Amino acid sequence: MSRVLLFTGKGGVGKTTLSAATAASLAAHGRKALVVSTDPAHSLGDALDVRLSAEPSEVDGSGGLFACQIDPRGLVDEAWGELRGHLRTVLAGAGVDELDAEELTVLPGVEELLALAEVRRLASSGPWEVVVVDCGPTAETLRLLSLPEAFAGYLERLFPTHRRVVRGLLAGVAGTGTVEKWDATADALSRLAERLDALRTMLADPSGCSVRLVLTPERVVAAETRRTLTALALQGIHVDSVIANRLVPSPGAARGAAATWLRTRRQEQDAVLAELTGIGEIRTVDHRASEPVGVPALLEVAAQLYGDEDPLPSAAVPESLLEVSGSGRGLDARYSLRIALPLADDTELDLARVGDDLALTVDGRRRLVALPSLLRRCIVTGAEMDSGGVTVGFRPDPSLWR
Repeated sequence: MSRVLLFTGKGGVGKTTLSAATAASLAAHGRKALVVSTDPAHSLGDALDVRLSAEPSEVDGSGGLFACQIDPRGLVDEAWGELRGHLRTVLAGAGVDELDAEELTVLPGVEELLALAEVRRLASSGPWEVVVVDCGPTAETLRLLSLPEAFAGYLERLFPTHRRVVRGLLAGVAGTGTVEKWDATADALSRLAERLDALRTMLADPSGCSVRLVLTPERVVAAETRRTLTALALQGIHVDSVIANRLVPSPGAARGAAATWLRTRRQEQDAVLAELTGIGEIRTVDHRASEPVGVPALLEVAAQLYGDEDPLPSAAVPESLLEVSGSGRGLDARYSLRIALPLADDTELDLARVGDDLALTVDGRRRLVALPSLLRRCIVTGAEMDSGGVTVGFRPDPSLWR
């Protein structure tokens, strides 16, 4: 399985250029690299100055750099069409009107989901050591990366794993023929569920997949970057680098209107970067006078971005999102659960207990956190938030504690 690097950021910050530059640098250092665009507004071919299709093709003749632009519509026609046909047949057999059945089988997000599945297929079947992905703008990427888990939950609720219950129901309602159709549909759904599970495994493995966030030194963009870091951490997806693109050059001691403008602009950019504390090292790339197009120009960008360092560092060690601590004995014991998340001062946080889970909602994004077995027998006593995460207090529930 190839390493996967996902580049994303607010629209227009230069993620296509930096993802292409990273792939070109990896190839120049002797690695086989594939750069893939899942952005609906493809511009990867323009950055590389080559014509691209949905099939990977060699870019520079060196045998190391390959590229392609995924066509979501083609994937829908190929992979989703069969399953939709099965679902329409089953729904029609259960008495659902044909037009209603057509609407019920059009699921939102299926194009993006299949594009991500195609990235995984390329990473698991190709000869490449690294697959670099030029994703869409941040909001679309966050939706894309949350789809495997959301979609899997949807399928489980609509078509339970224990399909014998559904099978028996259909046999009583519509006869044996419908049961056979359901079996074909269930088999197709099982294959889809397996693909979803493989996607979730890939995204949650920091040794095999990570995100690189691209920003420009502007306050609005920086604020979105902070929220993105929190959202990705909430989903359990590892961010290995933050890149600040298009820093204007410092004019030094030069004078004049142009030098004054450059000095003021650079001071504003430096101030924005100084405020981005607590998110680790930020790599920087200068704003160039001419747009970097083609492999030679992209390699110049990569040289400044990575210097003498390897563009593909050692795989990260998985870090636990949760940490439990406590003291005392019996009903007098007190426990705390630390949930590690990068949080801004203006983060809106909400916590709720849902059975054996803790529903954590951060800036409108919700995740169910499965409580350790010890804390399932406890009552939540309060919570505190700081820049590094949330600490939730617990005490034993007398009705459940032995």
